[in-house]
Parts: sequence; structure tokens; C-alpha cells
Amino acid sequence: MIRIYGMTESGNCYKPRLLLAKLDLPFEHVEVSSRSGATRSANYLARNPNGMVPLLELEDGRMLAESNAILLYLAEGTRFLPADPYRRGLAYQWLFFEQYSHEPYIAVRKALLTFPERAKDATPERLAVTLERGNKALGVMEKHLAGNAFFAGDAMSVADIALYAYTHAAGEGGFDLAAYPAVSAWLERVRADPGHVSIDWLP
Repeated sequence: MIRIYGMTESGNCYKPRLLLAKLDLPFEHVEVSSRSGATRSANYLARNPNGMVPLLELEDGRMLAESNAILLYLAEGTRFLPADPYRRGLAYQWLFFEQYSHEPYIAVRKALLTFPERAKDATPERLAVTLERGNKALGVMEKHLAGNAFFAGDAMSVADIALYAYTHAAGEGGFDLAAYPAVSAWLERVRADPGHVSIDWLP
């Protein structure tokens, strides 16, 4: 059985769990929290020298890090990775967008406001920058979703799973999702897709 090392409350760690639930694939979850220092232990660093979660351990012992790389690996040959080269390219495009233009602001602002140990980093300047750039990312998503049901075509893909993970909780970071009706409607479509589970779901 494959194993996922990760934090239950992390959006990045939610991504592979959500995909595995939709694929109805069994896996073992191993809780490893960056908040407790567990990701910096010698035992964990031997598995992932970058000291980050999630981390996928295959049945043969090989390891794969980075949430979106794990999504692409798990989605191979499934409905979540488009067969059409252009639509597959779109999925990649939005995965890169999620990690470069979305997660660093929407996820980080949520962490600054909800994790007590991050309070010291929640300066007015940083909160302002993450709010501005997070809203910019939501605006890009809104423009796309105003004319498209999903991010890489007419059906859900890994891009939607990646972007859902932190967007659905953006309100906890002070983002007003009511200002983005197309994004809000997309969130409902993602929730309605078969096999959906919430962020706190574990196998």
C-alpha cells in the first residue's frame, strides 16, 4: 500500500488525499507536522531532504515530493489528467500558477492569521501584500471561470484539485469569495464531483 506523509490541516497535503479518495485507491496516512518540528527530524529528512510535506512513498520504497508532482503521478491514466495535449498543457499551466501566484499569498495569509506561531510574521506590510496578490490570483481565476466550467476543459482535472485546496478556505485568510461569483460557483462544482472529501478526511 502506498503511504502519504503529511499534515491533515495543510492544503498542499489535502491535494493527494482528495485525489486518492476520488480514485478510490487505498493508502496509509502518516501524520508529519511542520508545526511540531517533525519535518526537520533526522528520520524524516532521510526520506525528504527538503523537509517538506506531503511526501508520497510508493510500495517499492521510492519517494516523490511536491504536492503537484504527486498529483500528476497519481492522475496518470485517469480522468484527472487530460489525454488531449493542449488540455494537458492547460492543466500544467494552472498547476504552475497555483504554486507561484496563488499558494504563496492565499495559503500564506491564512497561515499568518490562523497559526499562533506565525503571528510574529503577520506584519501589516506582509498582510497587505498577501491580500493584494491573493486577490489578484482570485481575479485571474474569476476571469477564466466566467467562461469555463473547469481549468483544463469541461471536466475536473488535477488543476482543479490543486486550486481547490486553498481556495475553498480563502475566507479564513480574509479573502471575500462573495466578490468572485464564478470562483464560488466553481467551488460548488468541485464539491459535487463524485468522491469528494473534506480537508479533515483520513482513510
